[in-house]
Amino acid sequence: MKQSFAISGGTVGSQSQGAPHVYVKIVTDSGIAGWGEARPSHRWSGETLETVTSTIEGYLKPALIGAEVEDVRSIRSRMNKEIKADLSGGQPIAKAAIDMALYDAIGKARQCRLADLWFSGFRSSIRLSYLISTASPEEAESKAAFAASNGYRGLDVKLGLNPESDLEILEAVKGAAPNLFLRVDANQAYDLQRAIKLSRAMERIGVDVFEQPLKADDLHGHAELRRKTNVPVALDESIWTTGNLMQAIRAEACDTAVVKLTKMGGLTGAKRCGELAREAGLGLLGGGLTESRLALTASAHLFNYLQIEEPVDLNGPIFLEDDPIESGPSVEEGTVELPDQPGIGCRISEDKLKLYGR
Repeated sequence: MKQSFAISGGTVGSQSQGAPHVYVKIVTDSGIAGWGEARPSHRWSGETLETVTSTIEGYLKPALIGAEVEDVRSIRSRMNKEIKADLSGGQPIAKAAIDMALYDAIGKARQCRLADLWFSGFRSSIRLSYLISTASPEEAESKAAFAASNGYRGLDVKLGLNPESDLEILEAVKGAAPNLFLRVDANQAYDLQRAIKLSRAMERIGVDVFEQPLKADDLHGHAELRRKTNVPVALDESIWTTGNLMQAIRAEACDTAVVKLTKMGGLTGAKRCGELAREAGLGLLGGGLTESRLALTASAHLFNYLQIEEPVDLNGPIFLEDDPIESGPSVEEGTVELPDQPGIGCRISEDKLKLYGR
């Protein structure tokens, strides 16, 4: 990693220790290889490097050998039978890597892009937001100024690292980049009263969306917050499945849903959640967690399909010094040019995997 990355729950990657990424390769009878990626973090979810790898090796792999690669529904049923689909989907990050690899293999076999599999138009690029994760207002201001002068259209500011400096950080960021879309992510850091007080100050500052201010299971608290602020509320950790999303819709707990491949069990689950949120009239934001360019590309294709117009938080290029992607997207600060290739469109260096692997 080029720099450490912290959220309100703690560090999710550092220069000294790096960050865990798990790659899955699915090979069909005809020799076509599909690739998927999981990015677990024990600070953000209940899955770790160890649980993801043991789940795949010990449970999912034996259940899936011999399955028809294009029968994605049956494969998901097999995975959910082997690892029960609880409220979070049952090890969704592990399942996401397999689901992603399936789509890559199917696209390569059919010689078509993900957009073609979804019967939608191919969009060749996507705009990124710039992630700011620091407890220092001065550093936050410097990073916001960098983003504004380097082509970024949005900022994703992590709060709760030092709650006493939250407002000072937001004021510094807004002053340095007043015209960028401002997404503020608390990662469940606050109680309701603190969130209400903060959101009223955010109205004055000009925050565009307040993401996951309260605990994931506090839908009623989020609904109460919405009644007391004009800042739109987005839910991330509260929504892992379509079932979670329907509960949030019924509770009127959010204005916007955050779509992430890894938390939603892969492309299949994330696509279903995004489509349901759209039908319910919610806004959509795209997110990630320092995934490499493989999951970044898969995510970007999906976000384009869902017509997410706000800059997306695919922050791997900001934090990762290197990854095992031999060819794929071209990342130029605030813009990603996507590969016009079958499947996800990335080629993996297995030599790099050996270099970084355990």
